[in-house]
Amino acid sequence: MPSAQKPMRYGHTEGHTDVCFDECGGCIVTCGSDGDVRIWENLDDDDPKSINVGEKAYSCALKNGRLITAVSNNIVQIHTFPEGAPDGILTRFTMNANHVVFNSDGTKIAAGSSDFMVKVVEVTDSSKQKTFRGHDAPVLSLAFDPKDVFLASASCDGSVRVWKIADQTCVTSWLLLQKCNDVVNAKSICRLGWQPGSGKLLAVPVDKVIKLYRRETWDNQFDLSDTSVTQPLNVVVWSPCGQYLAAGSVDGSIVVWKVEIKECIGRMKHEKNYTICGLAWHPKYGQIAYTDTEGNLGLLENIGDGKKPDDKVASTVAKDYNDLFDGEDDDYLNGDMTEPQSSPKGIANEDDDDDDDPMPTSGHPRRTIIDNDDNSLDIGLIKASSSLLDKEDDDDDQAGGFPALPASSARQPFYDGPMPTPKQKPFQSGSTPVHLMHRFMVWNSVGIIRCYNDEQDNAIDIEFHDTSVHHATHLPNSLNHTMADLSAEAILLACESTEELASKLHCIHFSSWDANKEWTVDMPEDEDIEAICLGQGWAACATSALLVRIFTVGGVQKEIFSLPGPVVSMAGHGEQLMIVYHRGTGFDGDQCLGVQLLEVGKKKKQVLHGDPLSLTKKSYLTWLGFSAEGTPCYVDSEGIVRMLNRGLGNTWIPVCNLREHCKGKSDHYWVVGIHENPQQLRCIPCKGARFPPTLPRPAVAILSFKLPYCQVTTEKGQMEEQYWRSVVFHNHMDYLSKNGYEFNENAKSQSAKEQQELLMKLFALSCKLEREFRCVELADLMTQNVVNLAIKYASRSRRLNLAQRLSEMAVEKANELATALEEEEEEEDFRNHLNAGYSNSATEWSRLPVRNVQGDQEMEDAEEADTFEEAEETPEAHKQRQNPFSKGVTSKEVTTPKSAVIASSSQGRVNPFKVSSNKKDPVVPSANILDSMSKHAKKTPSCSSRLANKQKPPVIKPLIPKPKSKQASAASFFQARTPNSSEKIVEEREEKVESESPVAEVATQENTENKRPRTGFQLWLEENRANILTDNPDLNEAEVIKEGMSRFRMLSSEERLVWTEKAKEGTVNDLTEAKKRKRPTAGKDEGKKSEEEKSEDLNLSKKVKPLDQSTNVRLSAFAFKQS
Repeated sequence: MPSAQKPMRYGHTEGHTDVCFDECGGCIVTCGSDGDVRIWENLDDDDPKSINVGEKAYSCALKNGRLITAVSNNIVQIHTFPEGAPDGILTRFTMNANHVVFNSDGTKIAAGSSDFMVKVVEVTDSSKQKTFRGHDAPVLSLAFDPKDVFLASASCDGSVRVWKIADQTCVTSWLLLQKCNDVVNAKSICRLGWQPGSGKLLAVPVDKVIKLYRRETWDNQFDLSDTSVTQPLNVVVWSPCGQYLAAGSVDGSIVVWKVEIKECIGRMKHEKNYTICGLAWHPKYGQIAYTDTEGNLGLLENIGDGKKPDDKVASTVAKDYNDLFDGEDDDYLNGDMTEPQSSPKGIANEDDDDDDDPMPTSGHPRRTIIDNDDNSLDIGLIKASSSLLDKEDDDDDQAGGFPALPASSARQPFYDGPMPTPKQKPFQSGSTPVHLMHRFMVWNSVGIIRCYNDEQDNAIDIEFHDTSVHHATHLPNSLNHTMADLSAEAILLACESTEELASKLHCIHFSSWDANKEWTVDMPEDEDIEAICLGQGWAACATSALLVRIFTVGGVQKEIFSLPGPVVSMAGHGEQLMIVYHRGTGFDGDQCLGVQLLEVGKKKKQVLHGDPLSLTKKSYLTWLGFSAEGTPCYVDSEGIVRMLNRGLGNTWIPVCNLREHCKGKSDHYWVVGIHENPQQLRCIPCKGARFPPTLPRPAVAILSFKLPYCQVTTEKGQMEEQYWRSVVFHNHMDYLSKNGYEFNENAKSQSAKEQQELLMKLFALSCKLEREFRCVELADLMTQNVVNLAIKYASRSRRLNLAQRLSEMAVEKANELATALEEEEEEEDFRNHLNAGYSNSATEWSRLPVRNVQGDQEMEDAEEADTFEEAEETPEAHKQRQNPFSKGVTSKEVTTPKSAVIASSSQGRVNPFKVSSNKKDPVVPSANILDSMSKHAKKTPSCSSRLANKQKPPVIKPLIPKPKSKQASAASFFQARTPNSSEKIVEEREEKVESESPVAEVATQENTENKRPRTGFQLWLEENRANILTDNPDLNEAEVIKEGMSRFRMLSSEERLVWTEKAKEGTVNDLTEAKKRKRPTAGKDEGKKSEEEKSEDLNLSKKVKPLDQSTNVRLSAFAFKQS
């Protein structure tokens, strides 16, 4: 029958690990460099008993209820077994003991130490000791002759000696090993072995062969070797019957020989190639327990002609592990994650070795060995290059359909190409392996379902994270449900078929408003449920007949469709159903999976049509699901988390590598949920395992996402990663809005703001590095108002060519926005035309674009909102914005009623590029964007105040420039801005300020003619605006008001009182007020000079920081702090 290699378990910390069975084979005992002895009921024991015996345990032996350990404080001690109570010290050395062994009847122990000594001690009376001296280096290992006459020892001095116990003399010595000065430097720890029973042969591992020496004559009878052994052999162990000999090598190979015919009957390879340092043969059955130098424990089953085990250690052998993944902790694959094939046909041949029915080989070609001995076993020769899987061969000569061959032609290699990968078995995401007695059936963002299956009861516990959804529930599990899913509406359970009962789907619809909350559906005969999932208002199951069946949550059968291959896993969220299945057979350790994504709501469509699922090399799927926001995600066994990127044609993007967060090689993270906003990966850290135990309750850790961009240690790489991560993690908002779901508009505007800030920082960085082409590429990703800021930055950085290119881009963007608006308007008209004669209630179709536009609008508004927060504080600014049609706005910009209609229909999208100009100073946009930046910046009626007033403002269409004026403006731009020296720049600035201030003043006067100021500050600001602009020519309106407020606060209380009085007196008619303010030019110039002096004094005395910095101000501050 086929040999089976169970997946390894993490047992101890890294370092030498020893293993043995108790006499009846009821449990496995291991000890390791963490100083613990662990007692495993079987390999799947999730909670082995642990006894701490010291700081480090080097070796252990067990017989007659006594556990002997050699520990780091140079003692050999005794504990009772299985209680683990200390029972005294047997002997001491001056250095630590490296190996301890019992004799055959358990009355004596032998111990070999690094102080070159070997001692034999009576267990019941430790005063009776014999010491064997003669080795010139630390003793590596010992073996008792079964007849208690001889003792064999191996040492770092290169010799293997045989001692006569009675008179403590050395009978013979062979120089076989490489010399070394300490155990840690030894090529091999050379664990020896006497043949049980007769003690006729002594086996010694020497380099790549096992030398067998004859008792009494001490001559080398013969050697055992095998072509698969490429590295020195480390340990040997005999089967209790004395017919078989197993050896483990330093590169992780385990080979089994039938000694009588000197024939190799089995080979196994450790997946990670770790050194095998402990081997123990089960006292009754063909099982070998092995340990490696990384602290892991593994089990080989069905070796030789061992009888079928029926005790605890082998509790899971009845399952046919036909397709096994070997290696440390790859539990998911061989049924630790999913149900093993325990169907009747799978175990048909397990009891009778000479049954002629062939075992199901699942069609994997492999290199085979054929042997005509009835007791022997054929185990497939493992292809070493395939590090992920080990296949087992059929159980007797006829099993594979080959005739028995004579012994001479016993070894025949067959197919030697790439090895097919065993197909991954179906599993439920968030569940732990089915064969565990206590396991998680599902752990997701709604709650946890646990299953308890032990002697006392078989039950299911359901617990909700939010108890307001539903209270915790306890259900009996009489049908033996193995699959479960949980949503905020229902609990879905499924069981496989048995000989009497069909496979059943059982749903508990706890959110139902009627009294009957449960329903069950039986599958047709020979059809087993393999995966299940729940969505909003529906449930689905995938079956062994390659069908997917969809039901309503109330139990109505809906669509059925076929899958192209066997299902691996499925997940649901809202209306989305995702299914992963086998597209074909993978090779050399790779799985070949496909994914389908469907929408099963009212509008049914397939989004992913069975596209190949990207997995890391030699990995398999471990988790499949959706983020809390509904984006499909999955995780593979190498810890790579991938998410669907809807912004790039439904491609998969890796968003996190869990291995980067793990401390040890054998640690893993077990994913339970993914959130995009806030960005959180919720998972459970598992020390030395792939999944958590049910008790104690595991703690959830929150990990951050990181896209694998290049050079993330540099500032540029870091900001690029942050920008694209923000983009990818906010794609779900467009999806939600497109499908008519509600979502958080604030979060969307916040993310847009964050993205634009990152782009601006990248732009500033590229500017500093003089990469102007890159700057333009970055600007292409920006919104119009941020391009505006970029232009400002470029012109201040004296990058005129860049500024010019950006200004052209800004105009293009404005035009695009205009055409988009016109198209929307046409669409709106078309819709109105269609809706004529029907009810006015908006259909889903007619409602959606509006929502989109609103989202865009708020996104853009958010950019400006901060800039105007400060300005809003003053009633004057507020009043100026109340009427967008007041004198300050030119006739050119007053839109037709038609465009007003568009605006209201599309929730008030505004052109953030529009710069309001004065009648006296008409400007063409291409020039305006640069030249009048400081004059007219931000005088548009602010979006934030509009939001505050809940008005629906008109859309301002951008001005489309004439080609001539563009060239002209470019020419004048270059002439004006190419000074030879810094002095020129300063002069030019001063001139510009002179010419600008009257314009600004006139503008403010005209604006205030209709709206007379009512407070002292506003009056004072009108008087002193010119000074502020003279000192700071680049300030926009909001910044002027801020600067004004800070200066006004610095006045003495008397002066402020005077201004307040003036404001009160000012109840004269508006016209006279206006006339008073229009002073003669000469007077104005004199006044200006004196005010300049005043303001200079003020500036010297105290520099005041503006109170509330807006986004743009912050960004520009960031951009300019170097200069």
